[in-house]
Parts: sequence; C-alpha cells; structure tokens
Amino acid sequence: MSPVVVRAPWERLEGKIQPWHLDRLAVVYVRQSTPQQVLDHAESTRLQYGLTQRAVDLGWALSRVLVIDEDLGHSASGLVDRPGFQRLVSEVGLDHVGLVLGVEMSRLARSGREWHQLLELCALAGALLADPDGVYDPAGHNDRLLLGLKGTISEAELHLIKQRMWNGRIGKARRGELAVPLPVGYLRLADGQVVKDPDEQVQTVVRLVFDLFDELGLINGVLRFLVDHGIQMGIRTREGPEKGLLVWRRPSRIVIRNMLRHPAYAGVYVYGRSRTDPRRRVPGRPSTARAPAGSASRARTGWCTCPQFCPPISAWNSMNATWPGSRRTGPAH
Repeated sequence: MSPVVVRAPWERLEGKIQPWHLDRLAVVYVRQSTPQQVLDHAESTRLQYGLTQRAVDLGWALSRVLVIDEDLGHSASGLVDRPGFQRLVSEVGLDHVGLVLGVEMSRLARSGREWHQLLELCALAGALLADPDGVYDPAGHNDRLLLGLKGTISEAELHLIKQRMWNGRIGKARRGELAVPLPVGYLRLADGQVVKDPDEQVQTVVRLVFDLFDELGLINGVLRFLVDHGIQMGIRTREGPEKGLLVWRRPSRIVIRNMLRHPAYAGVYVYGRSRTDPRRRVPGRPSTARAPAGSASRARTGWCTCPQFCPPISAWNSMNATWPGSRRTGPAH
C-alpha cells in the first residue's frame, strides 16, 4: 500500500495529481437513473464511458482505469440500493483508488448523506475527484467547499425535478387524465377511454359480487359463496408480454374488498386514496411505502375526484371512504 503524503495547501497549487495517485486505480463511475433513460439517452451514457480517455490523458495507464457501471438504471436519490456506488465506496476505503471520475457530480450521488460520505472517505484516503470541469482534492478547503456546493445543487435539483413531476401529475389527476390501474371489469382503450370489459362472463361475476354483498353484507360471505360454487374472477394482465390477456383466478378476500371500496364502479375517478410513508419503504420495492389510509375523513383529504369517468356498475357514495358496512368481515356482535 502506497503511503499518503500530507502536503501543505500552498504545495498543492503546483499539481494535485501525484505519482502515488497514478499507482492507484482511476475509477469511472457510470450511471443512469432509470432503464428507460439508458435506452433514450445513449449519448449521455457514451459520454460517461468516454471519461476513460480523460483518465488516460491525466496520466493513468489504461490498464489502471476501472469502469463501474452496475448502477445503470438505478436512481441516486438515496432511497434505493446502488451496488455500483457501494463498490466504489469500498474501493476508496481500501485505498485502491487515486481518482474518481464522473461526467457530473449528480451521477455520483443526489443524496447529501451519500455525497458527504464519499467526500469524507476520499479525503481520508487521499483520493481525488474529477469531472469535465476540473480535478478536485476533497482534503483541500477550497475544493471541499466547491464539492459541497456541487452536491447541494445536485440534491436541490432532484427536489425541483420531483416537484415539477408531482405538479404535472396532480394537474392530470384533477382532470381525470392520469392513467391509474383499473379494477376488475374495466379496460382502457388506446385513446385513453375507459370502458367495461367486453367479456360478458367478467361482467356477470362483477355484478354478482355487488349483489351478494347487498344481500349478505359480509365480505367473507361473498367469498364463501364464490368459492363454494367454483366461481373465478376474470382479471386482465397489466404488464409483460401477455399484457391485456384475460386470466381466470380463484377469488380472494383482498380482491373482493378492493372491489367493494373502489369508486370506479360508480363511474367516479379518484386519485390519492393511498398514502406513502418513507419509513415503510423497502429498498428496491417502492410500493412497500404505502401506508394505511386511516379514518374515512382523513382518507378523503387531498383526493382528486372526477365524476362520470367511466360507465358505472353499482352505486357508491363518494362522500364515504368505504362502502357502507364493507369493513365487516364476520357476524356482527
């Protein structure tokens, strides 16, 4: 392991890249936030791989340049695991890295926690950071200040991007134009129009579920009737190569409960029925952040509604968060 030579600030002015830096690896970190960006932004990916030549121009042998691209398609928001970034941090911590290159600082991290963790490790290990604008030494006060500012700007940029996307999403939801998953018995046409499933058997089963609940008043009672009579639910596949294909599945309590509580069966569009809680999020599984809606009055707060969204199948009181009595699962006491 090469010793790290500590130099006075005025001695660093002559050149930041020292011979012992060149004895270590130059790491080129390549990342795109989503798989779709990997497909659509091929030029950005090419520029990031092109940093290999910049490392060679700075004095590194090509055999000493390591490209880490495991994070193509991974966000740097800090909410998901990034195997490539963890590998980079490990290499820096083991004193294997002399230079970290990124096409811009936001490629490395958009989370202040991860960004300052990397800066601290680089400062302790004597590693440098570089982008197309220059080479930075995180152990130096001025460069550390500049790198901290770049990281803050990157984190703020992510917030602005999310805010613009959220405002656009809410605007479409208020007009009823934001596509949301449809319940059993509905289809979305190519032009965005929502219609009833053309399969008569699907419609018959949907109507039967509501008729049984009106008669029995119990979700478990509806489920027991369907299972005892061998009645299955017709569900359209939502994604994959068989998207749109009708498959028949055994009914479950959760499917029936969601049907009884879904406002689309009354022709009403509602967005915002579910909430997210970052504390419940499991890395790599965004849907795990969903939190219980709570009471009916609290659940309605922030709803975007649009009546006459689709052909109704049953009646639904849009002032209630659930169907009357749909919380009942067994005999009342």
